[in-house]
Amino acid sequence: MRPLHQLFDVAMLDLDGVVYRGREAVPHAAGALETARTAGMALTFVTNNASRSPAQVAQRLASCAVPAEPAQVITSAQAAARLVAAEAGPPARVLAIGSDALREALLAEGLEVVTCADDAPTVVVQGMSTSLGWSDLAEAVRAIKAGATHVATNLDATVPTDRGIVPANGSMVAAVTHATGRPAAEAGKPAAWIFHQAARRSGGSHPLVVGDRLSGDIAGARAAGYASLHVLTGVDGPVDLLRAAPPERPDFVGLDLRALGQTHPAPTRGEGDRWRCGTAVASVAEGTVRLHRPEQDQDLCDDAALTLDELRAGCAAAWSASDRAGVSTVLERGPARLILSG
Repeated sequence: MRPLHQLFDVAMLDLDGVVYRGREAVPHAAGALETARTAGMALTFVTNNASRSPAQVAQRLASCAVPAEPAQVITSAQAAARLVAAEAGPPARVLAIGSDALREALLAEGLEVVTCADDAPTVVVQGMSTSLGWSDLAEAVRAIKAGATHVATNLDATVPTDRGIVPANGSMVAAVTHATGRPAAEAGKPAAWIFHQAARRSGGSHPLVVGDRLSGDIAGARAAGYASLHVLTGVDGPVDLLRAAPPERPDFVGLDLRALGQTHPAPTRGEGDRWRCGTAVASVAEGTVRLHRPEQDQDLCDDAALTLDELRAGCAAAWSASDRAGVSTVLERGPARLILSG
C-alpha cells in the first residue's frame, strides 16, 4: 500500500518502449523518473539494444529530459563482450556484426576484433544495427560455417518505435541461424547476470526491474530473483498479460512509469474462484476472462475497455486457473486487443 519508489531502492529500467520509443520520449516518463529519484530511488538502465554505447544512451536519455551517467547504463553489447571474454578469453578473434558500440565493447574486454570471415574468427558476435545488410550477414554465415561460434547480443524479434513495431536483432539473427542451421547463444536479457550486474553497479539491495516485454524484462527479473513492474507502453499489452506463462508474470502492472509513484492493490481470492482488486471482480469461465460488473457480466472475447484494476483481477483469475490446470494458459477464447480505460 506504499508507492513502489518507497518499497524498492533501485529501479532497473528497460529503455525502448519504457522510457522512449524511437526518437520520442514515452509520455510521463521523465517526470515519473524524476519523482522516483527525488524519493531516493536509484536508477539504472538495462537495455538489449546493442546499437548505442553507454555514453550514447546517456545522451539519448538527456534528450528525453532524463539525466543519466554512462556508468548507469548496461547494454547487451557489454553483456556479449563479457560473455565471450569469460568463455573464450582474450585470445579469441571476434567478427563483430553490428554497430561501432559493439566493437568498442569487445575491444574494452581485450578481445581481438576482425572484419571478415577470411580473418579466421573463432566467434561471431551479432548485435543490432540499422545499417546491417546482406554482405554483413553473409560474412557471419561464412565464419560460422567455417567453425566459429555464434553469439547474439539479444534475440528480441521486435522493438517499439515512434512509428510502431519494427524488426530487432533477433529477426536479423534468425536469418543467419536459418542459413547455418546452428542456434546462437544469447548474452542479453532475459539472462539473470545482466540484472545482477546492474544491481551491484547501483549499490541497491532491493531492486525492481521495469520493462515492457514479458519474455525479456519480466522473465529476466524472475530468473534473477527480483520483483518486476510491467508497463503498458511498449511491446506486450493486456492480452499478453492475461495469457502469460508463470516465468513471465510480473509482480506489478502499470499504465506507464507513473506506476513507480503509485500504490498497487493486490487481488484477493473470493468465493467461486472470483478475484477482486478494489471494486473490480473477475473469474474464468468457458475459456475466457469474465468481468463481473454491477450492470452485467462481460466476457473478454471481443475488443473491450477495462480498468487497470479489472486487468489485475483478470490476470489473477487467469493465472490461478492456469496453474490449477497445469498449463501455461487456460484461455481458449480471448480478444485480439484490449483497451485500458480510467
